[in-house]
Amino acid sequence: MKIAHTLLLATALSVTLSVPARAASDEPISPIKPAVVKDQKLVELGKKLFFDPRLSKSGFISCNSCHNLSMGGSDNLKTSIGHNWQKGPINSPTVLNASLNVAQFWDGRALTLKDQAGGPIANPGEMAFTHELAVDLLKSIPGYVTEFKTVFGQNSTVDIDEVTRAIAAFEETLVTPNSRFDKWLKGDKKALTPAERAGYELFKDSGCTGCHNGAAVGGNTFQKMGVVEPYKTDNPAEGRFAVTKEEADRFNFKVPTLRNVELTYPYFHDGAAQTLSDAVDTMGRIQLGKKFTPDENAKIVAFLKTLTGDQPDFKLPILPPSSDKTVPPKPFD
Repeated sequence: MKIAHTLLLATALSVTLSVPARAASDEPISPIKPAVVKDQKLVELGKKLFFDPRLSKSGFISCNSCHNLSMGGSDNLKTSIGHNWQKGPINSPTVLNASLNVAQFWDGRALTLKDQAGGPIANPGEMAFTHELAVDLLKSIPGYVTEFKTVFGQNSTVDIDEVTRAIAAFEETLVTPNSRFDKWLKGDKKALTPAERAGYELFKDSGCTGCHNGAAVGGNTFQKMGVVEPYKTDNPAEGRFAVTKEEADRFNFKVPTLRNVELTYPYFHDGAAQTLSDAVDTMGRIQLGKKFTPDENAKIVAFLKTLTGDQPDFKLPILPPSSDKTVPPKPFD
């Protein structure tokens, strides 16, 4: 009898514990998992490179300039500012949770974080350096040479492959778990208010999760901007078409993640929507053919704000000093 009672208790406990897991698995959005650091020394080197403005011609622009980790991994500008105050061509996407993306950049031209990391350095409209000059600069800094050998071995030559591997390793740690919505997914039914829960149900029922799903709540597909009606913009970007040259891909952009979306304004590839309310209104109209009422809009916005997770928490790196052989920056050339 005692054995049967024990088995009954165990079965009941197993069922009770599995309910939140099943509930979460039934949802189109899944919780973000914490980052797994495989090589701390590689990550620390990548962090220094991410914050080092000397990888730009001006000595003023770093990866963090456009992907500011104090501002949701973005820069909160309509389009980013490049070398010599050039107006960037497109809105800077957040670097937070970028490891969950199917590809990098709005048009997906880089498949991995490593591929992406080398792009801005050599882009004349961004950091305006070359890979060769960036590598030469790093080689002129004794502290970096020593650290590269520590990370990659004594045969390290300090090349762009090692540079981008390190930056990507750091960026892979920039995930934001433990949002209130994730806590709700895991079974904490008090994590959301009734209005936030209603906003999520409306978000699903309206079809938003057709594009914004998975752990990143987006980032895993390319979709046309302007399904029901054309999206009007002065921005010349043509999305995936720039990569594939397939007419069907014109104005197909990578669906942005909605994680931490309250921090990453303005919105869309052209930065045209300054507020979440504006973004929800526009998306409902041009993608879904739906006009949200002010109350519906407010509830969806309330839900979206529950997607803000734990922001990366780390100590800012102390960068190794330049040497007499380090070429000075040229901010005005």
